[in-house]
Amino acid sequence: MIETAATVLYIVACVLLFALAILVHEFGHFIVALRLGLRVEAFSIGFGPVIWKKRFKGVEYRLSWIPLGGYVSIPDVDPEGTKVVEGASEGGVSGSRIAPWKEILVAVAGPMMNVVLAVALAFVLAVVPGVKFGEVPAEIGGVMKDGPAEKAGLAEGDKVVSVGGRPIATWTEMQTEVQIAGGREVEFEVIRAGEPTKLVVTPKRDDVTGAWYIMAFSTTNHAGAAAWMPNRSPWRQLAWDAGSIFRVLKGLVTPKEAKATASALGGPVMIAEGIYRSLRRSPWDGIGFLRFLNVNLAVLNLLPIPVLDGGLVLFALLAIVMRRRVPEAVVKYASLFFMVVLMALMGVLLLRDSMRSYRIHTRGPAPVSTNATENARD
Repeated sequence: MIETAATVLYIVACVLLFALAILVHEFGHFIVALRLGLRVEAFSIGFGPVIWKKRFKGVEYRLSWIPLGGYVSIPDVDPEGTKVVEGASEGGVSGSRIAPWKEILVAVAGPMMNVVLAVALAFVLAVVPGVKFGEVPAEIGGVMKDGPAEKAGLAEGDKVVSVGGRPIATWTEMQTEVQIAGGREVEFEVIRAGEPTKLVVTPKRDDVTGAWYIMAFSTTNHAGAAAWMPNRSPWRQLAWDAGSIFRVLKGLVTPKEAKATASALGGPVMIAEGIYRSLRRSPWDGIGFLRFLNVNLAVLNLLPIPVLDGGLVLFALLAIVMRRRVPEAVVKYASLFFMVVLMALMGVLLLRDSMRSYRIHTRGPAPVSTNATENARD
């Protein structure tokens, strides 16, 4: 009974942390729009059909059915694109368009608020005594019998310095490169007895988790720190966050890495599980994961895709360069198209993550060593 109550509390905490990230993002758009004297019609957490709404000082505050984002309805900024996000059906454009530079300010304010929150959380983590920080070195502590690492010739004591030609320094960086390599042969450069050695490893996919492994263990992680807690320095924390998302984005646009990178992507379920596991491990790890999530939201929202903030920035920049607005019909149908694409992607990720979670809970996770709480496996 106590465990059930604790689980419920952790789930509620997960929802609140995710909602905080969205709330801060939308508040950035909201406050800048008000400061610029723009009319704000609605402030919504989530999008699609509205569950609850209340009007206060001219602004309608909403809670909508699809909890994968949110929006601020500002008639003078991207009216057609906003209507697509809201799920509105009425036609026409309510409001005159403002100067493109004002649109850019409103658009970037959301991601920048996520960055502000991430920076604040990083500094909080840095000053709190007892928070665990540390990186696991990319050094082989052992290999599993008949696994890819053993077959390739990796051995205890090998220090991995590059994977696939990309320099690495930590076990987490090595794991990332293995996931991006997928089932391809990938070259490991290691330092063995002071001499550089190159070996070719073919990662193996686990049927339960869907992840790729080389079946090797790291050296003992005495610090016991989570992967996203690399260093007490706030700037090292934030650099790790940004570096992780940019590495994934690079993998998605690199032809030989795109398939494996896409297969490793996680959706809402994986994010929720990540927050949940981090909170159960330590409240401070949960705060660290929220920091990581906010940096990711900032970067992803600035991608130049219609419906996202970066799309609005793109249209505004085109208006400045071309000295004329992109036709509203183009904005509307581009927004609708990418909304459908993003929703389809979310649906695929939701289904895939749910199936993965079901397999883990019914068949058990991939086998790990008896001291898995101290050792990281790849």
